[in-house]
Amino acid sequence: MADPRGFLKHPERELPDRRPVDLRLLDWKEVYTDFDKGELATQASRCMDCGIPFCHNGCPLGNLIPEWNDLVYKGRWEDGIERLHATNNFPEFTGRLCPAPCEASCVLGINQPAVTIKQVEVELIDNAWDEGLVQPVPASQSTGKTVAVVGSGPAGLAAAQQLTRAGHAVTVFERADRIGGLLRYGIPEFKMEKRHIDRRLEQMEAEGTVFRAGVNVGVDVTVEQLRGDFDAVILAVGSTIGRDLPIPGRELDGIHQAMEFLPQATKVQLGDTVEGQITATGKKVVIIGGGDTGADCLGTSLRQGAEIVHQFEIMPKPPNHRADSTPWPTYPLMYRVSSAHEEGGHRVFSVNTEEFVGTDGKVTALKAYEVVMRDGRFEKVEGSDFELEADLVLLAMGFVGPERGDLLDKLGVEYDARGNIKRNDDFASSVPGVFVAGDAGRGQSLIVWAIAEGRSAAAAADAFLAGSTDLPSPIVPTQVAQR
Repeated sequence: MADPRGFLKHPERELPDRRPVDLRLLDWKEVYTDFDKGELATQASRCMDCGIPFCHNGCPLGNLIPEWNDLVYKGRWEDGIERLHATNNFPEFTGRLCPAPCEASCVLGINQPAVTIKQVEVELIDNAWDEGLVQPVPASQSTGKTVAVVGSGPAGLAAAQQLTRAGHAVTVFERADRIGGLLRYGIPEFKMEKRHIDRRLEQMEAEGTVFRAGVNVGVDVTVEQLRGDFDAVILAVGSTIGRDLPIPGRELDGIHQAMEFLPQATKVQLGDTVEGQITATGKKVVIIGGGDTGADCLGTSLRQGAEIVHQFEIMPKPPNHRADSTPWPTYPLMYRVSSAHEEGGHRVFSVNTEEFVGTDGKVTALKAYEVVMRDGRFEKVEGSDFELEADLVLLAMGFVGPERGDLLDKLGVEYDARGNIKRNDDFASSVPGVFVAGDAGRGQSLIVWAIAEGRSAAAAADAFLAGSTDLPSPIVPTQVAQR
């Protein structure tokens, strides 16, 4: 235990400050200021090393949270990063992007603010990079087996690193022009600067992983070539079909999926020229969807200089504290304010959009009304109709599954009832030698689940290739079956 009385001596939960709104809207850098190591050690000391550490249950990766909290408190940073890397390939990603279900299940959180697990995690890995403690870990010998990983998001990258370290020759294919999947083009720079991806890719390349960006597997590389050149395939193509809103006026110009808008903004920040870029500059923006993707659209729109931004959510406003429907240690339903929400815009809850209105083929407004939920169904509040001006509408209502076509259908994989790639408890698809990891099989989910599934699919593929495996698999079959 870090300090047996730490949670009593330091009842307050402290986090780094966010940079002033008026300053951070002038750039695309991450919003948080540096956090003092002494204060971090104090926060780590609040960990109680519980007899049953429910934070382990809350973390799909099974992170050894009490262990590295104790090591940070004692100043043993090198040992701490070893413990963290034992279960998590990319803590610099999860430490910035994960919503921290571990903290929601922290025992201290029953009657006090939870331990700052996520902050300890990100400080551990950032310190490790600064101190040169993150080095390539090449395999001691080659197995002579080849693996193709299709998709370079967190699931694909985790699977690739695990299999490369097991001695297999791994090639990662990505149809976008840069490696990183949604980490690269779905996450704005102000949430995670892309230098974090680039230095991790350098480590993976030094370990032997081969990256091929700008390759559309199924077209540029045929399915026959894929199966002929590789002994195993891991599909980590994500859930990339955005949920649409097929209402009158949907065909008007100025209505776009979030993943049409966000990647273009990132490309510009990376120095690219985007012809015909979708931009919020000087526009009245309405974002339909109240989740993280919607918040990313909000922060991006504000930085681009939108005139005004509204974010619609059909669900009612959550309570300010944990709802009774989500008791500890489950992830709580509650009202949250992201850095983007803090920066501006108007959040509108319990509203449904019924029609887009336009002039000369371009959207100029939308018609909507308030709703109330009764018996699990949304009902219109009579007399609540309103019209709101809008010349840019962004649809951020989630994703409904992986794209079919040249790759998946030609491979002959089966799909489950939700339209995801069907796989068994060993992450194997219906096609021998083809495994599935991340959102492509699970459905839209969290980055921490993607990395966990990548590690588990890698273990399954390694066992398929070698007859057995020493690679860890954080997801046990019951977790797969009960999803």
